[in-house]
Amino acid sequence: MGFEDALSSGRQGSRYHDIFHLSNPIISTMPPSADIVRDLHKYEYTILYAIERLMKRYRWVPFDDLKRITRLSKNELEYRLGELMEKDLISYNAVPYPGYGLVFAGYDCLALHTLAGRKTISALGSLIGVGKESEVYEALGLGVIVLKFHRVGQHSFQSVRLKRDYMTDNSHCPWIFASTLSAEQEYEALLRLTGKVRVPVPIDRSRNTIAISYIPGVNLNQCTLADPRPVYEELISEMQKTYSMGIIHADFSEYNVMVNEDHCWIIDWPQWVECSHPNADELLRRDIETIVTFFNRKYRMGINPDDALSAITG
Repeated sequence: MGFEDALSSGRQGSRYHDIFHLSNPIISTMPPSADIVRDLHKYEYTILYAIERLMKRYRWVPFDDLKRITRLSKNELEYRLGELMEKDLISYNAVPYPGYGLVFAGYDCLALHTLAGRKTISALGSLIGVGKESEVYEALGLGVIVLKFHRVGQHSFQSVRLKRDYMTDNSHCPWIFASTLSAEQEYEALLRLTGKVRVPVPIDRSRNTIAISYIPGVNLNQCTLADPRPVYEELISEMQKTYSMGIIHADFSEYNVMVNEDHCWIIDWPQWVECSHPNADELLRRDIETIVTFFNRKYRMGINPDDALSAITG
């Protein structure tokens, strides 16, 4: 479906939902609903931005601090906080003290509001992928693009802090900001690799959300290749280019490769490291062994991981 077709079919139940002009409710799987992004009251945005700002100091933001920052009356602030909780954009906690915090939908709302304001996106589409720490949706910008919402959740937060260099031990870093750091990390990798390695083109970023080019194709793990050799050789070539630029994916597998009849692309870069990283050799070997194991298991290709390592490192 082309961009104009998608827009015209929106009046007849398109999978895209216009952020600015939507008049019908969104399906419940959209996080958050595009009509919420469009219709949220300016005071409610003021509160969301204030909570975001104050969460850099507080795990739960006290009411009095919100009142001071937003300059809203007590009654107005209480009413708007109730509206935001009703829309599942914030949560309330009474222990160890009463306070408010953003949930992912509220943080997503701020990201979408910013991206829409920049004209990066005009409509949201359907869910097209779910990872360990992300959700991926189609969207419309100057054509079909992809929005990736990073979701470093509370269950994975400690393991992320331990494994990723951008997470410091002593910083106050709520999970929403961990998700933003993850998005920043991936966006930086795409900026460095675009035009040199087959990766999605980075378009824009806000908070935990990155806008990237749409890759036509399917995940490598979801298809059966008639001739797997050219795809394997292209992947090794792309990994060699990446390595020559001083970058290691560090989470490479068949789940992070998109393929079609022409080419393959490497996706999902939040865990990348520099080749100077202390664990670089171990991470590169793990990447190689993972993809070699996939091709050997599914296609019985008999590839030697050491040969692949030599081809990548020279």
